[in-house]
Amino acid sequence: MKEQFEWWRTATIYQIYPKSFCDSGSQGTGDIQGIISKLDYLKTLGVDAIWLTPVYSSPMIDNGYDISDYYNINPDFGAMADFDKLLEQAHQRGIRIVMDIVVNHTSTEHAWFQSALGDKNSPYRDYYIWKDPVDGGAPTNWQSKFGGNAWELDEATGQYYLHLFAKEQADLNWENPQVRREVKDVISFWAEKGVDGFRLDVINLISKQQDFSNDCLGDGRRFYTDGPRVHEYLQEISDEVFQKYGSVTVGEMSSTTLEHCQQYSSVDGKELSMVFNFHHLKVDYSNGEKWTKAPFDFLQLKEIFNHWQQGLNGKGWGALFWCNHDQPRIVSRLGNDQQYRVESAKMLAASVHMMQGTPYVYQGEEIGMTNPGYTSIEQYRDVESTNMYDIMVNELGVSKQDMLAILAQKSRDNSRTPMQWNSSQYAGFSAGKPWLDVAGNYPEINAEKAVADDNSVFHFYRRLIELRKEIEVITTGDYSDMMPEHKNIFCYKRESQSQVLICINNYYGEVVECFLPKSIDLDQGEFVLSNYAGVTEQSPSHCFALQPYETRVLLINR
Repeated sequence: MKEQFEWWRTATIYQIYPKSFCDSGSQGTGDIQGIISKLDYLKTLGVDAIWLTPVYSSPMIDNGYDISDYYNINPDFGAMADFDKLLEQAHQRGIRIVMDIVVNHTSTEHAWFQSALGDKNSPYRDYYIWKDPVDGGAPTNWQSKFGGNAWELDEATGQYYLHLFAKEQADLNWENPQVRREVKDVISFWAEKGVDGFRLDVINLISKQQDFSNDCLGDGRRFYTDGPRVHEYLQEISDEVFQKYGSVTVGEMSSTTLEHCQQYSSVDGKELSMVFNFHHLKVDYSNGEKWTKAPFDFLQLKEIFNHWQQGLNGKGWGALFWCNHDQPRIVSRLGNDQQYRVESAKMLAASVHMMQGTPYVYQGEEIGMTNPGYTSIEQYRDVESTNMYDIMVNELGVSKQDMLAILAQKSRDNSRTPMQWNSSQYAGFSAGKPWLDVAGNYPEINAEKAVADDNSVFHFYRRLIELRKEIEVITTGDYSDMMPEHKNIFCYKRESQSQVLICINNYYGEVVECFLPKSIDLDQGEFVLSNYAGVTEQSPSHCFALQPYETRVLLINR
């Protein structure tokens, strides 16, 4: 079958957030030359590709997800020559490059929007979504995902434009075929350069219901999430661009459903290679609300994984991940970032890497980086975080102390702190003061130490990446949760005709007894991975004690 030969099915992809990865000088922000300097580190880790978050020209209101010119590199990151060198140097090491592309919206500083602003007759006016006022105010009650109403007034023309994110990020009008032509031209430009694939930001929001009604039930998302023409649009781009260049594609899906994702990532390859969904990262949202401080719901987490693993098996393909530039550090979120930081970081990694899909590792995750524990709003830079702080403290009456505790758990800046390379000043990230404060634990948690320590989180990730290429059942096997109601253990089975793999994980900080069903024949079984010493030398048994945050991966060859 065709899908067995697609490289990304056994690959692991490493996400780089360039602003925080490595500064080749002293400006305090990362750059492309800094990335080039760390390619050998990534080669040692063993990743197959780099996903690069946006490096295009941008006023950086949303750290590059507000693009003002799709055809140029942001001078903060370097020049096009630097990007060309990155491509060349990565390819020499067998590392592919996946670029982030944002085509749901542009920056309001983009030339298209600047032409459209204040001029109803501009040829670019219809590149965006404009509506007349209703009852003297916004056209609908839709809410921006960054807080506040999703419409902004253009005073010169008296009309409002739609922005599902910051007001500086105007939504494109995909109903206009010329917009779709522009998008295809942009993607083709980078594919011609040799870029191997594309990560498509919030791509399931590009099609809006055209009646633009008020939402009496919510914030408007049901009128634009997985919208009426979204599959048509993706098939059009795939047919004309992605398939032409053999691009791997991953779609970021906001508030999506399994049924849509089966279609987005269908094995017929008509739309995308794979999908990101975020349902498993909402299990610590109290009553569905992000901006709360709450423990995670463990049984719900297992239920969500089961739903998606079984639902995509044989029908689509998913991205496996805990961390990215929009999510807090997983070891701080679901693990124990103090006493059991190393153990819990390894356990959490194994518990997703043994699933079906393509794993994504976010910079610093492979060394067990933690949330920084900021104590002041002045330390935050993220527009979403500062907006929500203002709304919740000044409008909703939440105390400053409580809101800072929420941000310390949920802010996107938790993952955006500079990469911790070594124990020198600023963690070796830059010769100058970084744009965002480095986490204070960098003298102990850094890449230099991790690479030198055979028992580090780094070398555990190396082994996970190797196992995916060595053990066929990880790619092809069916998935079943063996202990869906267990309050401490996440134990699932992957099964193919020739192999059974069982991934056993203790998600808590106390010892717990594990009982495997007697029906499992352990005679041909072996432990191929653990985060505690001595386990892989043991013969498997049906009953054993799991240490705090212990993981064990058992392989049975039939």
